[in-house]
Amino acid sequence: MSEKSAAVEAEVPYSVSNIKRCMCPQCPVQADSAGTQEKIGNLRNETKSLGEGEAPELQKVPGVYCSTGAASCVLNPNKQCLCKTCAVWGEYCLEHANPMMYFCDIGRAT
Repeated sequence: MSEKSAAVEAEVPYSVSNIKRCMCPQCPVQADSAGTQEKIGNLRNETKSLGEGEAPELQKVPGVYCSTGAASCVLNPNKQCLCKTCAVWGEYCLEHANPMMYFCDIGRAT
């Protein structure tokens, strides 16, 4: 998408490309979550053999919560969210989404 519009592209695809660009695994909101840390450890193995049209099972990797919805792990939403620094957030104009941040806690972008 070369030009951002006022309307959000509410459907953020769950894809290997978005998983690889997602900032969620580095986010302070998830830093102390044992469940997230385990998924981060699995991330490389889960994505290395997949093609662009394929994606790993949702429960096996952390992140892309703007696409998949709230995390099942215990998180700390009192810490600073990194959503606004994410390439996926920028590409899909999520500044116009509801919610526009803390997808891991609140749910996916609509």
